[in-house]
Amino acid sequence: MVDSCVYLRQRPSRACGARVFPLVRFDEQVRPATKRKNPSALLRGLRAQNRNRTCTPLRVPDFESDASTSSAIWAICGTQYYGIEAGRPNRAKNSILARPVGDEIGGRGAGINKNGMITIGLLREGKVPADNRVALTPAQCKWIHRNVPGMRVQVQTSPDRCYTDKEYRSAGVEVREELGECDILFGIKEVPVGELLPGKTYLFFSHTKKKQPYNRSMFKAIVDRQITLIDYECLEHDDGQRILGFGFFAGVVGAHNGIMAYGNRTAGYALERVHRQQSFRELIHTYFGLRLPEIKVAVTGSGRVAHGALEVMNLLEIVEVEPDEFLERSFHYPVFTQLKGAGLYAHGQTGKYHRDEFHQHPQEYRCKFLPYAATADILINGIYWDRNMPRLFEWEDLAADEFHIRTIADITDDREGSVPCNLGESTMEDPIYGVDRKSGLRTAPYLPGSVDVMAVGNLPNELPRDASRYFGQQLIKHVLTDLLQGGSKILDRATMVRRGQLTEPYRYLEAYARGE
Repeated sequence: MVDSCVYLRQRPSRACGARVFPLVRFDEQVRPATKRKNPSALLRGLRAQNRNRTCTPLRVPDFESDASTSSAIWAICGTQYYGIEAGRPNRAKNSILARPVGDEIGGRGAGINKNGMITIGLLREGKVPADNRVALTPAQCKWIHRNVPGMRVQVQTSPDRCYTDKEYRSAGVEVREELGECDILFGIKEVPVGELLPGKTYLFFSHTKKKQPYNRSMFKAIVDRQITLIDYECLEHDDGQRILGFGFFAGVVGAHNGIMAYGNRTAGYALERVHRQQSFRELIHTYFGLRLPEIKVAVTGSGRVAHGALEVMNLLEIVEVEPDEFLERSFHYPVFTQLKGAGLYAHGQTGKYHRDEFHQHPQEYRCKFLPYAATADILINGIYWDRNMPRLFEWEDLAADEFHIRTIADITDDREGSVPCNLGESTMEDPIYGVDRKSGLRTAPYLPGSVDVMAVGNLPNELPRDASRYFGQQLIKHVLTDLLQGGSKILDRATMVRRGQLTEPYRYLEAYARGE
């Protein structure tokens, strides 16, 4: 017998469009789950054991269902975690098999301690300049303590977070200097080499999957110290859609800064800085009554970044037009067009665009952006890019008289990447710099003969509370349950290093992991 309560969650198929039922609590001793014919039988058995008890639904976030199984019930019995999984409908016989899953995180065993309790630590950001975002807000930590049995959160003290130590303490969260007792450590940006704890499981944006040279020593230390690394950037649904990210708020701030920079150059209007506002809601209030001139804005991309940029376009009442209209017509009001994959790239021989083929063989494609550079005033760049993909334009294009763009908000922020005149990051305090179109040298912004570039790597820091709140919601909804249950395919795919060993999808980083 397990002396505890049981929490159940039925997870219907995503294909059915169903929502997850709320957790139900049974305050009684129950037996660990055993083989049952179906989930309903398990429920009936538990209800029979608890016939004299009241079943109280608990308030939880609106978790989405898991597409990996057609039907499932997950039970948490005291300090043991059992998953009762139903087979897929196309199998000849559906079977229910209870198995303890709490001893494995990311599918291979890092995490829950001997007492059956997971302790999560929120890291102090050590990268300079310090990031002020957090993985979980005080309110979200409080919710976890109240509603997720077997999980506690500790917070490393920090003077730089958008939420203060006092706010975490007021939410009942322990704030301390050392996190050595924690099983899993959540950060945001890269962890300095000197602060990496051997043998721990880390989740943060490592920025290593592209073999970024500036993080080579950190990645080597992760391998050398037998650390397990789960990268937020690699957490993806089965269709490749990223689960976590700050892209929406990066798009909001980047688009705002781009429009602001053009106003500064032309003196035609003025926008306030984002970081001077307390929230996204306050930022929206600064747009009231603003009248923009007849500008043309090209927005590239289709992901979260682009969605954030489009939100700003709509709030500023910049009218969307079709790409062909954007190229051919003049307008007496501000307009923008959005350029996605098929509007930006074409195969060098066939002239067609196929998404999967493009991502597998991008070197066989050419970019079609240049005509838009001849008519747009502002470029807001939100595409994914790697070194094999064609650039939006080249240096010789920038120097040509036909190049009309005067402001580039490179939210993607790849140095000398899709935007070749990205000469490196600027800062949140001073986000705009100039690039001489002829010499290619970095200059002060807003000079004749130059193009203004906004390239800031931590744009969401200008709206840190909004960005952190959204990130934490997604983390709880899509990741926390998998960690508690001992792993998932999603976590496996995002695990770059497991106990100091590169996982199969990341074997291509072997030389990089050796520091070469």
